[in-house]
Amino acid sequence: MTVNQLSHEAQVHALAARAAAARRRRLRRATVGRGVILSVAVLGALIIMMPVLWMISTSLKTLQQTLVFPPRWIPTALHWENYPTALTFLPFATYARNTILITGTILIGEVLTNSFVAYGFARLRAPGRNWLFVLVLSTMLIPFPVIMIPQYVLFKHLGWIDTFLPLIVPPWFGSAFLIFMMRQFYLTIPRELDDAAEIDGCSYFGIYWRIMLPLSKPALATVAIFSFTYNWNDYLAPLIYLNSQSNYTLALGLANFIGRYSVTPWNLLMAASLVTVLPCVLLFFFAQRFFIQGIVVSGVKG
Repeated sequence: MTVNQLSHEAQVHALAARAAAARRRRLRRATVGRGVILSVAVLGALIIMMPVLWMISTSLKTLQQTLVFPPRWIPTALHWENYPTALTFLPFATYARNTILITGTILIGEVLTNSFVAYGFARLRAPGRNWLFVLVLSTMLIPFPVIMIPQYVLFKHLGWIDTFLPLIVPPWFGSAFLIFMMRQFYLTIPRELDDAAEIDGCSYFGIYWRIMLPLSKPALATVAIFSFTYNWNDYLAPLIYLNSQSNYTLALGLANFIGRYSVTPWNLLMAASLVTVLPCVLLFFFAQRFFIQGIVVSGVKG
């Protein structure tokens, strides 16, 4: 083997060694970067979960243990009996029935109404359509306290106070935000589908019912999640319109724990709060796939 061949082979080995070292450095940097990102994510998750963890911890304590300072995260004994006690401490079965009735009725109305109105804005061609859509969006700029008193006066004259109608009827007329979201989703669906349906003799309502709705299941699931979580946890509107305890929702029932007695039973309140928030958590957990699709995917189905 000549000197030149040996020199060339040494250069090749040196280049290979440098390339391997560069790959190891990139791998270390990537590993460190992933570790930093994972650590920040875990820390952020723990910070966000701290109120939930504290709620679970408090729900398993006695009332005396909840007043101990400094507070203890882990109770000395787990008092699971707080849950049945909390749910029978007040008529929570009645509150749950009222909340399910109100939330379920509103959810059906918002899914149908908002999708139908959004279909009109996205597909129907009419003079002034865009201006009318801007007018609908402008209602989002009006804060609720501005219309709170006029609405109350209106519903009082209609005789709807202390009934579920002031809570159920307005959402059936649509929500500007949900209409906007559904319209943006409908705009991603090719118009060729509408044209093909029209050629087959399908009406505008038939296109909406047979084509648009089946293709918009992710967006409809997103609307349903938004509607359920907002109305399930709504406190202000039931507080304004509901007077009888037999008509209270779960949000109002939880507020009865505070200020009703000389000492707030924090352990029972946290147990009842955990049971109340559980449906929202389960809904999002099982429907998160549809929720993500409704945000990011288009309406084109393969």
